[in-house]
Amino acid sequence: MEDGDNKVEIELGKDRKSYAGIPEADFVDDVEAFMAKPENDSVDKVLRKLDESHGKYKFMEFNLVNKRRRLKSQIPDLERSLEMIEKLQIEKSTLETQFLLSEQVYAKAIIPPTDKVCLWLGANVMLEYTLDDAQEVLTKNIEAAKKNLGYVEHDLDFVRDQYTTVEVNMARIYNWEVKRRQAAKPT
Repeated sequence: MEDGDNKVEIELGKDRKSYAGIPEADFVDDVEAFMAKPENDSVDKVLRKLDESHGKYKFMEFNLVNKRRRLKSQIPDLERSLEMIEKLQIEKSTLETQFLLSEQVYAKAIIPPTDKVCLWLGANVMLEYTLDDAQEVLTKNIEAAKKNLGYVEHDLDFVRDQYTTVEVNMARIYNWEVKRRQAAKPT
C-alpha cells in the first residue's frame, strides 16, 4: 500500500460500517432460536426473505462497482488536466502540442501563452478559470475523487461481507430444515 492509501484508510476509520448507509446483515448464530421467532413461521418464507436481501446486496455491489470504475477513470483524467495546467503555468512562450480529437485521432495545436483555461465541469457545463484557480479546482476535485474512491472501496468490501453472511444464513437454515425433516421421518 502506498502512503496515500494509508491516509485514506486512517481517515475512513476502522469502526465505520458503511458510508453509503448499507444495512448490516445479522448472522444467524442459533438457527433453532431464530426459527422459533413468530415472524419466522415458515422456512420457505425465511429463505425467500433472505434471497431478496441477497439480491439487494448484489444490486448494491453492482452499483458500487460501476461507481468505482467511473472514479478510477475520472482520477487519471483530472491528473492529466492538472499536469497540463502546470505546463501552461511554466511555459511562457508558444506551446506546440497534439490533442485527442477522437479515439486514436490526434490534431496538432499551437497554444499561445495564456493565463486562462476552460474546464468541463460536467452536465455540459464549461467555465473559464485563471490558471491558478483551475489548478486549485482540479486539485480539490482529485482529492475528493480519491476520498470517494476510498469510501466506495470500503463499502464494496462491506457489501460483499453482507451478502456472504446472507448466503451462509441461507445455507444454515436450509440445512437445519433438512435435518429437522430427516428427524421427523419414521425410521
